[in-house]
Amino acid sequence: MSNLVIRPAATADIPAITAIYTPAVLHGTATFEIDPPSEAEMLQRMEVISAAGFPYLAAERAGQVIGYAYVNLHRTRSAYRFVVEDSIYVAEAAQREGVGRALLDALILASEERGFRQMIAVIGDSRQFGSIALHRSAGFSFAGTLHSVGFKFGRWIDSVTMQRPLGSGDTTPA
Repeated sequence: MSNLVIRPAATADIPAITAIYTPAVLHGTATFEIDPPSEAEMLQRMEVISAAGFPYLAAERAGQVIGYAYVNLHRTRSAYRFVVEDSIYVAEAAQREGVGRALLDALILASEERGFRQMIAVIGDSRQFGSIALHRSAGFSFAGTLHSVGFKFGRWIDSVTMQRPLGSGDTTPA
């Protein structure tokens, strides 16, 4: 794990990022997307998120991108402007090696540095025990479950919401 580098993602990372996300779409329930986006779509998403000033990070080991993560606004209405939602994806071969935790820790720090006050995790599927445990270990608390809000792979899927204060959270005015 000592050779893991967390850094801002770059345009050149898009093929690897797309390769990590595609199996999550095709075979997983962490995302409710059904059709994998193209590299062009993934690049556009990265550019929009980065241009808005949100952190978009890559995890690299031995010169290979093995995970990525970013935050975006949880909701677009003005009152939500201090709340971000995290997304973390790790290549299957690198899962359970601390990559997700390193990415999440870096996202938390970068979000606090930008003045955000709350981070929300919207976890697709209440069976995503690893993601739930990851967020809990990083200080997130359970905020609720939306039951049967997604339909994928012939079954209804829950969505779990977790929340973590950033910086002074709600203890001081924004």
